[in-house]
Amino acid sequence: MANVEHGGRPGDPFGATAPAAAGARLGMVRAGLWLVAAVLAVRQVAVVLSTPRGERLTDLETWVGPDGVLHVNGSLYDSTRFTGTPFGGLVLKPLTKAAEQALGWGWTFGTLLLVVALGLLAARALPHPVSRRTALLAAPVAISLLMLSLPVRNTLYLGQTSIIPVLLVLLGCFAVRGERASGVLIGLAAALQPTVLLFAPLLWFTGRRRAAVSSALTFAALTALAWAAMPHDSYTYWVHHLAGAGLGRPADDLANQSLHGALLRLGVEGPLEIGLFLALGTAVAVLGLRRAVRYARDGQLLLAVAVTGCVAVAVAPTTWQHQLLWVLLALVGRVGKKAGDRYVWPVAVILVMTLPAKMMLPNMASLYPLRDNVVLLAALAAATVVPFLSRTSEYYRSPVPTEYARPVPTRWKRVPLLPFLRRVLTRPNLLLELLLIRVGYSAYQQVRLAATGGTNTGGRATAEQHGEQIHSIEKFLFIDIEHWVNHTVVRIGWLEDFFNFYYTSFHFVVPLTVLGVLYARRPAEYRWARSALGFATLFALVGFWLYPLAPPRLMPGLGFIDTVHGVQDFSQPDYGTLTALTNQYAAMPSLHFGWSLWCGLVIAIIAPRWWMKALGLLHPLFTVSAIVATGNHWVLDAVGGAAVVGAGFGLTYLLQGPRPRSLALTKASEGASEEAGRAGKAGRAERAERAGEAQRVEEAETGETGETGEISAAGETDGARAAGETRAAGEVSTAGPGPAKGRTPS
Repeated sequence: MANVEHGGRPGDPFGATAPAAAGARLGMVRAGLWLVAAVLAVRQVAVVLSTPRGERLTDLETWVGPDGVLHVNGSLYDSTRFTGTPFGGLVLKPLTKAAEQALGWGWTFGTLLLVVALGLLAARALPHPVSRRTALLAAPVAISLLMLSLPVRNTLYLGQTSIIPVLLVLLGCFAVRGERASGVLIGLAAALQPTVLLFAPLLWFTGRRRAAVSSALTFAALTALAWAAMPHDSYTYWVHHLAGAGLGRPADDLANQSLHGALLRLGVEGPLEIGLFLALGTAVAVLGLRRAVRYARDGQLLLAVAVTGCVAVAVAPTTWQHQLLWVLLALVGRVGKKAGDRYVWPVAVILVMTLPAKMMLPNMASLYPLRDNVVLLAALAAATVVPFLSRTSEYYRSPVPTEYARPVPTRWKRVPLLPFLRRVLTRPNLLLELLLIRVGYSAYQQVRLAATGGTNTGGRATAEQHGEQIHSIEKFLFIDIEHWVNHTVVRIGWLEDFFNFYYTSFHFVVPLTVLGVLYARRPAEYRWARSALGFATLFALVGFWLYPLAPPRLMPGLGFIDTVHGVQDFSQPDYGTLTALTNQYAAMPSLHFGWSLWCGLVIAIIAPRWWMKALGLLHPLFTVSAIVATGNHWVLDAVGGAAVVGAGFGLTYLLQGPRPRSLALTKASEGASEEAGRAGKAGRAERAERAGEAQRVEEAETGETGETGEISAAGETDGARAAGETRAAGEVSTAGPGPAKGRTPS
């Protein structure tokens, strides 16, 4: 909310003009956001409690359950299942009996209350000044994001305690009064999670030295208390395991998003890995803490806390998924001088913290180092390199505004339905576009894979039944040409090779190329075309889900030939339902044809020359021929693809209004119009002046003036007005019906 507040959008954010209407809409939005937060909270609790007892709250069960490590008389760390500090084990010991009776409900609802408190504190701690809109909407937005984040979901599912240290730090920094009380809370958090002790230098260098000393003394006292009560366990944790390293899962596990885990995953081991970890950790700690101190002195204490927490994530020996909440807090920083760039950092953080890494980056071996460490990279970026704006910067509250298209008249008064989605003429941020395209395509893949109609065998039966329905409809309409086209193409070798190549090669290449050209050359049209494509794909996903359909090549008994994949064995009961890449029964509507039709229409509308338009329209023609010839789609699948594309363009028009013109074209058109206007005015003035002079000359010739000298004087005056251009005077002298007989040189 802090980033969106000063996004540079003119007018009020919801399109209202009167303050009363804006207040009413703000209240409705606030109520809707609180409803969303409540639904997300109920869903998370339901997911946890509906999980079988042996599969939910596994970490908590491992600690305090009937057979947990806290019931064992020996060391807590004999089995390495307990990953907390000795003080954490000392605190959890009294909970073992209560946990045996109400292990699920009490812990789950208690964790949920902690999440709500954390969201309220984070909303309260936003850097000032905070507008009324941000103050009202920040709390439900923060709670919703926390409920969606992977660390909170992991904490609720496993029964972890990692929310408590984050909450204690926020309480110490923003809620309690008095430096000593603040230090006690942060020291308590450090006793539960040792890397939180990094907040002591932050307190010291920002002038809160009593709080820094108090936090260090509290940590030392609680650690000494645990050492006195459990000396063997304390020695094992602090000395043998080096503050918890090696506890729980292996340190090179993907869930360990620390520098230590990343180096191990990259294959660095032994003394070299230890030396690199210590050197890199020291550099990150020094640089990150310096940045945190600077932001705290600038009045952005929540950002300083988030940066320090990201440092703790990176330098800890092990940082499991449930300990990564610090990264989510870093989205409060404002990045970018332009209003359009303000969304990049918060959107990137939200995507990283709410989606699995495999949705962020494609499944390519060369990208595995990035994909496996994506949260660590976000933490390192927040701690060391992201250029968060200072509150003293002129761009902090007033970024360079975004240029919007002028409103275009429409036939209907209600169009556009969402006037706040005004047409942006400038180019969108490339990183944000790539992130959204990748996440959208990943969601597209997931829905295609899930749309099987139930079980694998059930999905095949349903898809084949729908295939028979489509085939019957086409026969009734006399458009069942698939079998004839398929067998005709098979008999012509070069034509079969051409359609196979076209089908497998251009489905993604052409749309991405069109998007790339529009992004570079026509940014306003890019947003319009991208929105239409996204809506069309969304409608298609609904079709995949509701109507799984077997393509002709997967219909046994009809005699179709799969020209791309070769002869298929229909005796396999689950054949065709799922492959390693996609669901083969996601055929209605055909996005092969739909995307190609989108490309053709966009090129035909925007291309400046007729041959470009014709070339663009050839692509959907070749595509529909290829999908039918190869046996991958029915003719009605192409009709469905055309329908979703039309619906995509229609919804874009309905929500955002007509297509705008690019900024360069708009300015060029306006400049040409102004130049033409100036030229027209000059031409009219010149013609009027010539007509007046011609009339005077004619009057002189007919003797109405009676004075030859007057005509000569008029000619001299005209010559002076024309800056000595004798040619203009000559044109005036010849404008009459006959020569000026009585004219004498002066």
